[in-house]
Amino acid sequence: MAARTDLAEWKALEVHAHDAASAHIRDLVRDEGEERLSWTAASAAGLNLDVSKNRIDKNTLHLLIALAKACDLEGWRDRMVAGDRINTSENRAVSHMALRGGASPHGDEIQQAKAHMLKFVRDIQEGRLTSATGKPFTAVVNIGIGGSDLGPRLAADALRPDWSGGITPHFVANVDAAELARVLEEIDAETTLFIVTSKTFTTQETLRNAQTAREWLTQHLPDGAEIDKQFAAVTSNRSEALLFGVSANSIFDFWDWVGGRYSVWSSVGLALALAIGVENFETFLAGAAEMDQHFLHAPLAENVPVLLALIGVWNRNFLGLQGLAILPYDQSLSLLPSYLQQLDMESNGKQTGRDGARTAWDTGPLVFGAAGTTGQHAFYQWLHQGTDMAASEIILVLNARHEIEAHQDILLAHGIAQGEALAFGRNETATRAELANSGLNPEEITALLPHRTFAGNRPVSTIVMDRLCPRRLGALLAMYEHKVFSQGVIWNINSFDQWGVELGKSLAGHVLDAMNKGGADAGFDPSTRALVKRVVDARGRANR
Repeated sequence: MAARTDLAEWKALEVHAHDAASAHIRDLVRDEGEERLSWTAASAAGLNLDVSKNRIDKNTLHLLIALAKACDLEGWRDRMVAGDRINTSENRAVSHMALRGGASPHGDEIQQAKAHMLKFVRDIQEGRLTSATGKPFTAVVNIGIGGSDLGPRLAADALRPDWSGGITPHFVANVDAAELARVLEEIDAETTLFIVTSKTFTTQETLRNAQTAREWLTQHLPDGAEIDKQFAAVTSNRSEALLFGVSANSIFDFWDWVGGRYSVWSSVGLALALAIGVENFETFLAGAAEMDQHFLHAPLAENVPVLLALIGVWNRNFLGLQGLAILPYDQSLSLLPSYLQQLDMESNGKQTGRDGARTAWDTGPLVFGAAGTTGQHAFYQWLHQGTDMAASEIILVLNARHEIEAHQDILLAHGIAQGEALAFGRNETATRAELANSGLNPEEITALLPHRTFAGNRPVSTIVMDRLCPRRLGALLAMYEHKVFSQGVIWNINSFDQWGVELGKSLAGHVLDAMNKGGADAGFDPSTRALVKRVVDARGRANR
């Protein structure tokens, strides 16, 4: 397989980037005017994408599409849909799209699992399934980590106005008991369902939290109460879930052809479905399915996730930008940056290609972000005037789902203005004029001028939706899944494994074993040995 950097299309983009090095987004937009929007905008499933505030011209897009074709993006897309084992390092298919209605050889088992889950949701919401003391459930606690947590947690938080059936969702991921303790303070033992979400049912953090939850129920429920009635499990390891004490009817399937970070559409979304109800959960899936159809059939130049992916490749590989800021101007999407950190960085944060060789090109960016104007008072200073540069993706939701309308225009004005400021900046002439108008004398203007001038030329893509609802959220998350997949194809990496998280987890077992043995030397380096001893000594004093 030819290295990406050996492709003629890659080399053409390198030449183009060199020629465009002095271009400024401000000038590109000014010179093209309204006509620029005709090829830098695309829409799908209620989402509208504008990439006009990027350092691109028509030729840039033409060359990027040629690169995508040379990397066989469309072929890889078709193989994924067909159920081919494109996750080569684990010899697995990648079939998360089938969970929201796409064709799949797994169609029958998907439908059976979905019917099982949705019946369970209805039975709880309608009072047919109750707690160990016969009371209706009023809360659900999802215990999982990574993909078994972030997807349903984000969606449940984003769709709070859609909560129905009187069930409040809670989420516990961190093995730090502070998170679990906080949740336990907020719930009633007699009306809470715990869901243990773990593909293998061996994840240390999840099982420790689940065992602690079981012990808490034992302490707070009447003697002889059937605690199993208050547990469900989402897993591919039914035998371990049964051994833990989950009844067979409360175990929901989770397959190896669904990666954790792509799994909110499956039974991993059980806590979400309990919170928002069956109809809203189906609508959530339908929004994702609508984006799937667009991704599969729209021409590349008009394909929203592909266009966003290509702009990301251009910024990362040809303009040298290392970071990507996710900036949702809607508090309901405050968890989106964290969700996309995992989706993007766990998928594409790799230096080994599909062929096993180290890539000679950069891959996934550093993803960070925060919601709305809170981020403006944190890291936006770096975005605007830092010595490094990151691209930004601003997400605007036009209509709020609360009744305090006076805030919405202010919020949207900030989002739009930040995109303008990042891309266009403010030159010395404009800055000097503004300072002069404020009444400053020439000496003061000269002193302030370097601090108040903005270079701009920071790339910005903007995603606009009319409202945040189950359908639009489904489309938004599916769009990002397809974006990440498309970039992985172009970078020739496997976006569906995550071997990089395994080493630290494995070593943690050795460290814990040494701690349990009083810090006995387990062949650690001097620094690690000293840290283990410090912990053992501190824990020993605390326990005396």
